[in-house]
Amino acid sequence: MSRPWHISESSEDASLVSAARDGDRQAFGWLYLRYSRMVHGILLARVPATEVDDMVQDIFLHVLPRLNALRDLTRFGGWLATITRNRANDYYRKSQAVNSMTEVLWEDQVEAPPVTHAEELSAEMILGLVRALPDTYREPLILRLVEGMTGPEIAAHTGLTPGSVRVNLHRGMKQLREKLSAKLDQKQPTAAKLEKPIAQQGLLARWKSRLRQRNAP
Repeated sequence: MSRPWHISESSEDASLVSAARDGDRQAFGWLYLRYSRMVHGILLARVPATEVDDMVQDIFLHVLPRLNALRDLTRFGGWLATITRNRANDYYRKSQAVNSMTEVLWEDQVEAPPVTHAEELSAEMILGLVRALPDTYREPLILRLVEGMTGPEIAAHTGLTPGSVRVNLHRGMKQLREKLSAKLDQKQPTAAKLEKPIAQQGLLARWKSRLRQRNAP
């Protein structure tokens, strides 16, 4: 009987980390490809969106010479997630302009557009509402809805249990539905109706595209 995919992936991680420790840059490149979405999503849940791409690169550069500090090579994802959260916290400790962040809309800044359906909400409004949720729900929702990761992927990559991810996604979606309903002043959409347009209408692509267009020289 074949092993569950997440067990196989952990074994692959161990091999890649071991090779990267020995100077194999291609192995580290594979780790980057596998985990960059997770790092991006964790940061997007915590820091200004315009800082995220640069911080993703900085975190991987920070991690590379510190791979020897990882004791259990199969725990690379959880280790990296912890480092990412710590770097996000460091950003706020070092920043003197935390309260002046304006490039991402938070809940109290979001204005409901003149629409009657959740499908027509802008990516910025959705992200503003998600980022206003408690951290426990904000991170997995962004990984799911923005980065396109499945529940099992989130669990395997972050080191969280599948059960906790499932519960947090469910409760987070419930809170997001309530906030969307309040903004639209209409009956709450069902979970299926809400998640489908957010996930399938290219929220990630729309957000990143708009952000990079604004930041282009």
